[in-house]
Amino acid sequence: MAAVDTRPAAARPTRPARRRSAGAGGRGLKGFYVALATVLAVVTVFPLLWMITSSFKGPDEVVNGRLTIEDPTFDNYVYVFTQVPFLRYLANSLFVSVVVTVVALFFHSMAAYALARLRFRGRETVFVLVFSTLLITIPAIIIPLFLIVRELGMLNSYAGLIVPAVFNAFGIFLLRQFYLSVPDELEEAARIDGAGYWRVYWSVILPLSRPIFSALAVFFFLANWNSFVWPMIITSDQALTVVQLGISGFQDQYGADWNYVIAASTVAALPTMLVFFVFQRQIVDSIKTTGLK
Repeated sequence: MAAVDTRPAAARPTRPARRRSAGAGGRGLKGFYVALATVLAVVTVFPLLWMITSSFKGPDEVVNGRLTIEDPTFDNYVYVFTQVPFLRYLANSLFVSVVVTVVALFFHSMAAYALARLRFRGRETVFVLVFSTLLITIPAIIIPLFLIVRELGMLNSYAGLIVPAVFNAFGIFLLRQFYLSVPDELEEAARIDGAGYWRVYWSVILPLSRPIFSALAVFFFLANWNSFVWPMIITSDQALTVVQLGISGFQDQYGADWNYVIAASTVAALPTMLVFFVFQRQIVDSIKTTGLK
């Protein structure tokens, strides 16, 4: 039999007190995390706020480094949109980013479905080869990639900007891991109804892929919107200049007028911020629901 504690109530351990003490410590730790997150948020947001406020300053005021604006002006934005074909740069980046995102999601999802749900010899080897390309940096392949694009006649063309950017092993990897978590019963039910591989992919897999598609769409769009090195290498026609390359040329031409450069950078950053704020919930949900299996 278990021993019965015959001590008086006053002599027994005060367990609630220990729980209260632990609760106080937990609140203190939570407060520390909140304070740390606040500091990191301020440090992260400060350059963005400085860029936005500086875009409304004159050339003499922009170098003071303060967030306050003594004499706000819209002349910087008027100059950017009237003196250079900045709208053309924005349109080029938007076109390339959207096309790459749509095409990449379509082909990546098919490749990931084959690597996750189909049974064929060498499947794991193919996946390892695809995944290993993540270890190869762009500078290591930039010269052979340029030679291939030149031999295919895609220099100074939208095809040269889009086709090499479509393949991304990270997208295939993330989609494959997501498809591995899809219950087999859904696919088996579709096969009982007479659906083939394409029907299963189109009617079952793709509708379930919307959360992960949203997250990957954001990643692909931002990566291509901010692309600089590859467009600089294969394009020399101003009609094909993307926004990041346009800002670089703008800075070279007006190196001392940082107010114009900052205004152009602010305009170029707005689409990326908008995309992130709209899809940030989908990004978090997709990362939480995509396990490694």
